[in-house]
Parts: sequence; structure tokens; C-alpha cells
Amino acid sequence: MSPAAAAEIALALLTVFGLLGFAWRAWLQRRRTGSTGLRGISGTIGSVEWVAGVGFVVALVVAVAGPLLQLSGAIAPLPGLQVEGIQIAGIALAVLGIVLTVWAQLDMGDSWRVGVDASETTPLVHTGMFGRVRNPIYTAMLTFDFGIALVTPNFVSITGLILAVTALELQVRRVEEPYLRDKHGAAYRGYTASVGRFVPGVGLIR
Repeated sequence: MSPAAAAEIALALLTVFGLLGFAWRAWLQRRRTGSTGLRGISGTIGSVEWVAGVGFVVALVVAVAGPLLQLSGAIAPLPGLQVEGIQIAGIALAVLGIVLTVWAQLDMGDSWRVGVDASETTPLVHTGMFGRVRNPIYTAMLTFDFGIALVTPNFVSITGLILAVTALELQVRRVEEPYLRDKHGAAYRGYTASVGRFVPGVGLIR
């Protein structure tokens, strides 16, 4: 598979992910609740919340920039990684990531949000995929990002993956977990003691 063809596939996958994971889900949330669920970047400039939110947005931009730059010929895949088997595995992972993202979002129901609003208290979701890992949407998104990095394995796409991992770790550990612990108390502490953070059994808080 040529670098240009791989980049076109990656951009198509990114488009589908954006449409299903954000646009369609926000539309569905608004239809169900009257709100899109998009809370945006929270916190004051320079705060942990703000850094995590900005980092996530930057990671998305960089993830798109990687295939675009490869398609234009400005950058090339890293030596040794331009292998069709790796690209096919990346496509499969990206598709899996899209499916799991939509699935986890549906399992979250009306509690789905992008960002945190400290004034809100939504029900603690701990069934379905959330009964296996505490952050299945983020796990699915990182699966998708890893797939894109394999489809277009250039240094920009790989940087986007690293930024996504860093931003989501910061968002979960420093923003969402303290927020949920404050809102749900003992119920959340019991949940974190038995269900892993991103992978089943890993990241328990006891």
C-alpha cells in the first residue's frame, strides 16, 4: 500500500470517527436530553483541567495532521514501518476503536459528556462495558489512535498518539476521578476498587 493510499484511508477513518464519535453522539444526546453533552475545556488557563482539555484537542489536530502531511508528501512513514501487514492491522484496530467507542457511548446513556461541569451530578454508570473497565470510551479512542498510527506510521501520527495517551491519563487521573469521587463517594470508591481504569483488572484504587 502506497503512503498516499494509506493516508487517504486514515483520513476516511478519522472522518467516520468524528462523525460517529462526536457529531452523531452530540446530536443523539441533544435529542434525548436537550443538551449536546459537549462541556468543552474546563478550568482556568494553566490549571490541570485546562491543560488536559487543550492537550486532548491538540492530540486530535495532530492525529489529523499526520495523514494530511503524508498525503501531501511533506513527510513519509518511518523506515521499516511502511509494511502492508502493519497497515492492515492498523485499519482493523481503527475500525474496532470506532465500534467500541460508539458501543461504550451508548452504554453510558444520558450520562455521556465531553468535559466536566462541576455543577452537574450524573448517575454513576457501572454496567455494560463500564462493568469491565471504568473508561471504555477512552480505551476505545486510544485503540483507534493506535490504529491510525499504524496505518500512517510517520512521526506526526505517532506524536499524536503519545499526546492522546498523555492527555487522557491526565484527564482521568487528575480531573475525572477526583470529580466522580467527590460526587459519588463510597459508591465510586467501591467501583474503582473492583474495576480497572482502562484495562480489566489494571488501575484499581483500593
